[in-house]
Amino acid sequence: MAEQEEDFSSLPLPDRFTHKNWKVRKQGYEDAAKTFETTPDESDPAFRPFLQDSGLWKGAVTDSNVAAQQDGINALCAFLKFGGQDACRRSRTVTIAPIVEKGLSSTRAATKQSALEALLLYVELDKPEPIIDDLLPSLANKQPKIIAATLAALTAIIHAYGVKIIDPKPVLKALPKVFGHADKNVRAEAQNLAVELYRWLREAMKTLFWNELKPVQQQDLEKLFEAVKQEPPPKQERLLRSQQAVEAVSSTAQEDREAEAVAEDDQPGNVDAFDLAEPVDVLSKVPADFHEKMASTKWKDRKDALDAFFAAANTDRIKDGHFEDIVALLAKSMKDANIAVVTVAANCIECLAKGLRHGFAKYRGRTMPPIMERLKEKKQSVADALGAALDAVFASTGLSECLEDILEFLKHKNPQVKAETLKFLIRCLKTTREAPSKTEVKLMAETANKLLTDSSEPARAGGAEVLGTVMKIMGDRAMGPYLDGLDDIRKTKIKDKRQAQAGRTATKSRTSSPKENDHKESCAQCEEASASTIDLRAREAIASIETASKQALRA
Repeated sequence: MAEQEEDFSSLPLPDRFTHKNWKVRKQGYEDAAKTFETTPDESDPAFRPFLQDSGLWKGAVTDSNVAAQQDGINALCAFLKFGGQDACRRSRTVTIAPIVEKGLSSTRAATKQSALEALLLYVELDKPEPIIDDLLPSLANKQPKIIAATLAALTAIIHAYGVKIIDPKPVLKALPKVFGHADKNVRAEAQNLAVELYRWLREAMKTLFWNELKPVQQQDLEKLFEAVKQEPPPKQERLLRSQQAVEAVSSTAQEDREAEAVAEDDQPGNVDAFDLAEPVDVLSKVPADFHEKMASTKWKDRKDALDAFFAAANTDRIKDGHFEDIVALLAKSMKDANIAVVTVAANCIECLAKGLRHGFAKYRGRTMPPIMERLKEKKQSVADALGAALDAVFASTGLSECLEDILEFLKHKNPQVKAETLKFLIRCLKTTREAPSKTEVKLMAETANKLLTDSSEPARAGGAEVLGTVMKIMGDRAMGPYLDGLDDIRKTKIKDKRQAQAGRTATKSRTSSPKENDHKESCAQCEEASASTIDLRAREAIASIETASKQALRA
């Protein structure tokens, strides 16, 4: 009685994995799975003992007790799911064969399913070739049930990932031999695998193995293929971890793309105009008196010079060249006291960034800070022009290049600058095509957490939206440590922002490339308001100064 009540939970998990008592091993497997599930990331120390001694997993997968074995394989699945690529690479050499021999062929349905999930995770986390290479030798096993189980696993893997991920050639070459097996279950699974391959390859698959089959086998397969021909083309149902990362990054703009795709489906051949356009030599079209007018003390001369440059640069694709002097003048114009000049200069920067694409990246440092400094302008038409210019500059570079400047301007004393910078950061996060690094996530989370206690409501709301958007990109698990120190109200607000991102309808946060009419309209509005434009220094004196209270964030 006392022995039954003895508590082994204080033993380290590796010791419990190798304990002679199956109940201790079973509980160890269960506790290990729970531990892995609660880790913040793949570098957590909880994974270290199992990375250093991968033989622990061989024992778990082949546990002599069937109940413990089931939990052992479940623990392996948790180890892979949360331990990532390193967990996959360190353990697969000692687990694939035992999974096939002891897991896939188990009499327990739940154990079979967990064993198959482990194989799917091994493919998901790294690359499929090592897994397929380790599975194929089992097709020569002496036990028919292991061969049948291996064929079923291959069918499931190809069904989940498709032939663009799984190279079908090695599998097709192995098919003729199993079609001639004496066991009917093996032959039935071979047919299932052939049908699955036909879903993806159609008639092309026959070139590799068809002639090695007997006529009666060919006839049986042809009957099965007839049903497949009526099905729609298959699609990859499960993503590799590398594909998931890309999907996570782009998912914040998914609704926009879906709405656009509906329109594009009705317009076959819709392609990017940049790819089709011939580069235009804009430098050769710059007026001879451009620099002279830009140095004029009259705002009308400066605006006329910028209007002329805008007319030349407002094209789909710009030939790369030496734009350093022009970019310097455009950046300087961000400080101009006249908002009409500021607006046209912002339009010019937007055109240059869109027309040069990545060729504009070298000018980011010259243009982004002055644009962001001028975000203090409250007139909507000017704010829109500045925002569009920032979006175009960001598109020519990326989040990593822009983040330092953005975070610096989130500390700005002017609440208008802070609010517009927040909006810009959120747009960047929604459109970025690369996931932020751990360091970048930490910097954004710390800054956004401070904004949650800002005296300005737009700043508090923006901080929550930043955290919610980053959470949507990186996942709840990665963001968990940054929310632990927050109260329930703020946590709820952040999660609401995340859900709002997931369910938002497809709308454009910014208009597309500037059109000539839009440009003229905005300039007319600016000229009308220019008479009442006050000196820039006076605007700065009027701006109220806010200080952000600091909130401790658990490391």
